[in-house]
Amino acid sequence: MKNLVIKGFILAAVIPFSAMAQLDPATIQKIRIEGLEKSQVMDIAFNLTDKSGNRLANSEGYARAAAYAKDVLTKNGAVNATIEPWGEFGKGWDLEKMYFAMTAPYYKPLLAWPKSWTAGTNGLKNAAVIVVNAKDSITLQAYKGQLKGKIIILDQDNTYKQSFKADAERYTDEALAAMEAAAAPAISRTPDTAQQRRMREMQAQRSGPQRVMNLLKAMAIEEGAVAMLTTATRNHDGTIFAQGGGAYKGTDPANFLDLAMSVEDYNTFLRLAKSGTTVKADLDVKTKFHTKDLQGYNVIAEIPGTDPLLKDEVVMIGAHLDSWQSGTGATDNASGSAVMIEAMRIIKAAGISPKRTIRIGLWSAEEEGLLGSRAYVKNTFMDANNQPNAAHQKFSTYFNIDNGTGKIRGIYAQGNTAAAAIFKTWLAHFNDLGAKTVTLSNTGSTDHIAFDGVGLPGFQFIQDPIEYSTRTHHSNMDVYDHLMQDDLKQIATIVATFTLNAAQQTNLMPRK
Repeated sequence: MKNLVIKGFILAAVIPFSAMAQLDPATIQKIRIEGLEKSQVMDIAFNLTDKSGNRLANSEGYARAAAYAKDVLTKNGAVNATIEPWGEFGKGWDLEKMYFAMTAPYYKPLLAWPKSWTAGTNGLKNAAVIVVNAKDSITLQAYKGQLKGKIIILDQDNTYKQSFKADAERYTDEALAAMEAAAAPAISRTPDTAQQRRMREMQAQRSGPQRVMNLLKAMAIEEGAVAMLTTATRNHDGTIFAQGGGAYKGTDPANFLDLAMSVEDYNTFLRLAKSGTTVKADLDVKTKFHTKDLQGYNVIAEIPGTDPLLKDEVVMIGAHLDSWQSGTGATDNASGSAVMIEAMRIIKAAGISPKRTIRIGLWSAEEEGLLGSRAYVKNTFMDANNQPNAAHQKFSTYFNIDNGTGKIRGIYAQGNTAAAAIFKTWLAHFNDLGAKTVTLSNTGSTDHIAFDGVGLPGFQFIQDPIEYSTRTHHSNMDVYDHLMQDDLKQIATIVATFTLNAAQQTNLMPRK
């Protein structure tokens, strides 16, 4: 099987580009009209965000969003829509109540977000704040016996510094030119296995500050502390970045309550407490764990191919459906999920019958390590010995969106020089919409890596950053109002065209 795969790569690399036919201008114009003038992408996004709530993996909000996605895909003409289990993930978690206010030396209502998979307070607690300054396990012992009934705050320097740069930005022509000029990266010969990733995680847990934090939390649980406060200097001006609070496997105990708060409020607490002033707060947090079903679920649907010789070959598009808990995951990644659902609608509404089967995957547990897409790829394209199977040989390509609400400016070719040349011709029809850059560079940390890692062509589009890293990514500001309608229309239109180009061309997409 390995020899077959290698020969396939070589053959694909020398296929003449003339064999890679693309859609005619009239068909592309149909797609543009449907995507740019008749778009439903914002209504889809509304249902995934405001109506579903946050979509933490295995949460109630994720279940609502998955059910909606299945229904709307079916309504828009896709078939075989299913909410498909991919293997064990772990517990679901939902926040049911959150109240936090300073009560001494004066009253002040506060905004904070419990990190995911943490325990609650078991009712309203009024607790004093204790400052902990522990650099290692030895200095931590000085606080032994002092944590019962306390709210812990770490003594750390969080000096707020004003920024004179706009939160939102688009790529400049110079930045895009630099991307396009980048050399092809070396192709890794050693796959990044789940076991290797887990080993790195375990090493990080045993190292330095993280080890001290783990020991402090264990001591806090043992002594009966109420909660811990944490922050970062980017948690300012009302934006709070909050995500994982620890373990989530079915047998793991609830994590100690860890509250992410703004640096301004955190520093107020810290200055008061260090001055010798008694600082107290009311805290009432109720969380809910879901343990009956530990399976993870992806949403899968397809538009069947119509060519007798090509219908068993597959072109895929996808995005991750899950999010973190503090916002409604609008830019990370309801935007990606919405445009992929919209791309499927555009293809059907434009009345185009694909030669190859077009399949959509909306992945769960991306935020915990691409778990849903990695499991799907393993279950679908690899055999029992983790070698490529027949479906692997009939797979053409996968396109992904997961970099926020910003419009497409081009595509990362992942070192695939033959694919890069094809993408350049496909993008020519969208230069007027700002999309023209093809870079051989890799980009990581999202679901196309699950495909690329097993030798399947998987690609992520280049998107304008807008305010993704500065304001919305994993924060309480990741909500519907931060979506940009015209950008999402542009994304869906380009994705639909790329998908159909891949489905209609003579050959499978060339492989590295």
